[in-house]
Amino acid sequence: MAEEIESPANGPEHDATNQTRRARARSTAPAGRPRSTVARAKSAPATTAPASARPAAKKGRVAKPLRSLVILSMVGGLVATVALPAFAAGAAKDGENPVTLQQMAMDEPQTFVAASDATNQELSRDSYSATTAEEIEKKKAAEAAAERAREAAKRASTASVGANIALTSPGTGEVRWPLTNFKKGRGLWDSGYHQGVDLLTSCGQPIYATAAGVVKVSQESYGGYGVAVSIDHVLGGQRVNSLYGHMTYGSRQVKVGQSVEAGQLIGLVGSTGSSTACHTHFEIHINGSVVDPWAWLQANAG
Repeated sequence: MAEEIESPANGPEHDATNQTRRARARSTAPAGRPRSTVARAKSAPATTAPASARPAAKKGRVAKPLRSLVILSMVGGLVATVALPAFAAGAAKDGENPVTLQQMAMDEPQTFVAASDATNQELSRDSYSATTAEEIEKKKAAEAAAERAREAAKRASTASVGANIALTSPGTGEVRWPLTNFKKGRGLWDSGYHQGVDLLTSCGQPIYATAAGVVKVSQESYGGYGVAVSIDHVLGGQRVNSLYGHMTYGSRQVKVGQSVEAGQLIGLVGSTGSSTACHTHFEIHINGSVVDPWAWLQANAG
């Protein structure tokens, strides 16, 4: 029995046979699949991805959150830098207050007054002038009224005050009539709250002090009395006060604190204050109580 021995001479024949078989396999591949895919499937053994590719994918997945964390840390640092007060990093010396970076950068830091060092101070109304439109209008109205009063006083002085006006009232008694040639108007408590008597006459007629005394009030505007004069007397051991209202503007002849004699000229009849016609509103108060001035005059004037 002959023995077959492989020799190099058989190699080419085998190579030719293998090439013929590969060509047949490519020609018999299914029509629906590419030849390269079929050949790769038969010739290449099934392998899995190398182990070195998987760590690379994991590194990519870990790097993304790490980058986000770094960005967030940087943003937080910027916010903290802006929000924190700018105080110096160095500690203050003993007995010194901490200073800010701005104060450290300045050669001469500005000083300030703390609220505890400030003191309250009340301002009076007289310390400043009117600034609102309403106050300015009131001031203008007051000035206009004063100017009208001065003009009225000039006219009254020119028309009424002259050589023919007696400086004292007629009579010799301790009590005198405050007017001459008048008519009696409203009396005490007539037509409501009325504390005196109205002596009706024309404007510009002289008004006299009903008795000797000291002037208590002398004003161009005394409430509803308008231009008025009030005099304190002592009569029969009693404190008596007489009041003369609605005088003409600028006609007052006496001032507060001045002593007057009975029958002395003190002003002129007018219609100022709460008045609608020329007359003198005359009141008498004894020891602080209101009495009927008409009855008092009839009993004492002479």
